[in-house]
Amino acid sequence: MFEKLFKLSHYGTDVRTEIIAGITTFLTMAYIIFVNPAILASTGMDQGSVFVATCLAAAVGCLIMGLYANYPIAQAPGMGLNAFFTYTVVGGMGYSWQIALAAVFCSGVLFVLLSLFKVRELVINSIPMSLRVGISAGIGLFLAIIALKSAGIIVANPATIVSLGDITSLHCLLAVLGFFLTIGLVHHNIKGSVMIAILVVTGIGILLGDVPWHGIVDVPPSIEPTFLKLDLEGVFTVGLIPVIFAFLFVDLFDTAGTLVGVATKANLIGKDGKIPRLNRALLSDSTATVIGSLFGTSNTTSFVESTAGVAAGGRTGLTAVVVGILFILALFFAPLAGMIPSYATTGALLYVAVLMISGLSHVKWDDLTEAAPAAITCIMMPFTYSISQGIALGFISYALIKLLSGQGHKVSITVWFMAVIFALAYVFHVFH
Repeated sequence: MFEKLFKLSHYGTDVRTEIIAGITTFLTMAYIIFVNPAILASTGMDQGSVFVATCLAAAVGCLIMGLYANYPIAQAPGMGLNAFFTYTVVGGMGYSWQIALAAVFCSGVLFVLLSLFKVRELVINSIPMSLRVGISAGIGLFLAIIALKSAGIIVANPATIVSLGDITSLHCLLAVLGFFLTIGLVHHNIKGSVMIAILVVTGIGILLGDVPWHGIVDVPPSIEPTFLKLDLEGVFTVGLIPVIFAFLFVDLFDTAGTLVGVATKANLIGKDGKIPRLNRALLSDSTATVIGSLFGTSNTTSFVESTAGVAAGGRTGLTAVVVGILFILALFFAPLAGMIPSYATTGALLYVAVLMISGLSHVKWDDLTEAAPAAITCIMMPFTYSISQGIALGFISYALIKLLSGQGHKVSITVWFMAVIFALAYVFHVFH
């Protein structure tokens, strides 16, 4: 049955190797079941319900990717996208989390349509590398400032906007310990490094009496508080158009980058340089986002941590199916997830931030017409405390800089279109 479904012998693998690869991938990304509920709970969403939604969305995404696309790529609610959902759409723009879920649903539907009509490659290829890298690095910086703020490492200061907090406090020290421990474990290639660091910091918090003990295993919480609670009527406002596009573009770039990276590492790229069954993989990702929004979580996307499973030998969709099954089993660890304090996840957020910021090495720094828009995109996300503002200003600056430098003809129609849309959004005060 496995041979027929996944063509194991064709890819030079076997059931045992795929299972080990699946477990490896799960351990490297399981931190999301702790971090995602903690972030989305800041919007007023029920944390237990979001925990269940996170596990279910991840499980469904992995099963679709494994059974339909036959790729060893795991899926779960994405980092960065959950921060955009919480701190920009709900916290910054003032929309309810129900409307934000509807925006996620709409972006997922658009993603499905782009995949079905094979427009996805046209869109991605027309967006310059400098903007793609700038968006990714900007989200990394945005995650960093969120992590530092939640741990109290940086605090508000009316004179300097921000300043260093009391880094000798227990929460700050444990947050810093979590980050250093994560980096140390990752450096030594320890499987599940991020999750281990989160659990160690939480354990210290429990021993010091800072974290109340609730147990480890129990019946999963109810998903009712978030299930099908999206407000589709409220999403049809002019102000949410840039938000939907921001969700769509970030998810699109995330997925494309991960697919290329994992497929390359697994030697799954065809002789023509193309990724086989690419459309199936994209449909799996976009469908998972739609389903995840119905459960009650932000965009579900392909996780770059899947490369850990590929390094362990994973080559087929059986790896992703194993990850999906493990996410279902994770449903019974809700009490443990509920005990994780915010400072315990600081290390994970900063680690992800480091990975995302490192992409700036791909910017052509000797070409200012490419470097400046990337820098603007990257800088404006944390300084405006808004991912959508960073994306908007990035597109506008790219088009204008190219135009003023006599290279307007090099700007794609897609970039011009988005630049005009975002400029009009500022003119009519859509961003607020």
